[in-house]
Amino acid sequence: MNAPAAGVLRVEVEEEFLLADRATRATVPRAGTVVRDAARVLGERVRSAFLQTQVGACTRPVATAGELRAELVAMRRALVHAAARAGCLLVASGTPVLPSRHPLSVTATERFGRAAAHVGHDVWDQAGGELCGCHVHLGDLARSDALALSAHLRPWLPALQAACVNSPFCEGEDTGAASTGWARRLAWPASGPAPLLDAEGYERTAGRLVADRVVLDRRMIQWLTRPSEEVPALEVRVADANADVDASVFLAVVLRGLALVLLEEHRVGLPPPAVSTGVLRTAHARAAAVGLTGSGRHPVTGRAVSAPAALDALLERAAPGLDRAGDLHLARALAGKLLARGTGAAGQRATFVRRRSLPAVVDHLARVTAQLTPSRAVVTLPAL
Repeated sequence: MNAPAAGVLRVEVEEEFLLADRATRATVPRAGTVVRDAARVLGERVRSAFLQTQVGACTRPVATAGELRAELVAMRRALVHAAARAGCLLVASGTPVLPSRHPLSVTATERFGRAAAHVGHDVWDQAGGELCGCHVHLGDLARSDALALSAHLRPWLPALQAACVNSPFCEGEDTGAASTGWARRLAWPASGPAPLLDAEGYERTAGRLVADRVVLDRRMIQWLTRPSEEVPALEVRVADANADVDASVFLAVVLRGLALVLLEEHRVGLPPPAVSTGVLRTAHARAAAVGLTGSGRHPVTGRAVSAPAALDALLERAAPGLDRAGDLHLARALAGKLLARGTGAAGQRATFVRRRSLPAVVDHLARVTAQLTPSRAVVTLPAL
């Protein structure tokens, strides 16, 4: 892995996790205890999520893939041990594997309470409502550059989504999809592919969404790409949470490599691809359905191709940026690992086929979430 060139974007990765009871493997609302414990190590980088059965944490902004992986490992290790002390397993899955106790427990803050009332019980308490994702923040970017990058990224995101699917089971059922989380997220307002907006258009659109009470505030906008309201960065919110830490590294380095290519094209005046939101929604739905096991759409031609071929096209497009960041060899190696072993969704299903037990799937996810090197964290599980 080479050192990045000057001017390479820094990245942050935000991960969300489920808390599963060590005895039952069902989700359990102990986030307050886990967050307070983990904050002794992670400080403000660990946070409560919308539901008390979830925790989230974010890395520091870093320049290299090595630094990013070290941040993710340290972050997960702190959360794994804090969860263990609270009698929980830390589980990275896009949706809960086993049935959850409803109504789900909303975290007791004023903002989360207002959000729950705003979207309604049918949205926040839906089956599979404990949604966990992996979000990448690409920075440092002026608002205008972040929105231009958002526009140029749109057709490439389904291929990345397909590589990061990890929610085939939803509260005791195999939904038949590789990512059940995708459909569940669409129930929230202002979700799905981001519209094509410049800085002025974003201000106007975001202001109208708030004024019309579609969302309570700009932080509630759930588009797949959105400019951060807190730091000068673009947030990309396309992936399920994945147990394998290398899946998060792969997502981040490929997004950064692609961003470097697309930003350069934007700055020389090339327009974003003309792809309709309807076509993109179809492509994302297909990615969620099959992951890397079926056919998808080529991001440029729109023709039906195998999902691995769409991923290859993505890597080829991102290659100059990956090379500039020093990540080309790493990205290719991680893509090879992904294609050989399968996605997180494939791993969950393979575990169920082998063990015929959904609690065993939770155990599998907890073990992989905690398999951190160096100084691997060890999770022991009670017998079923």
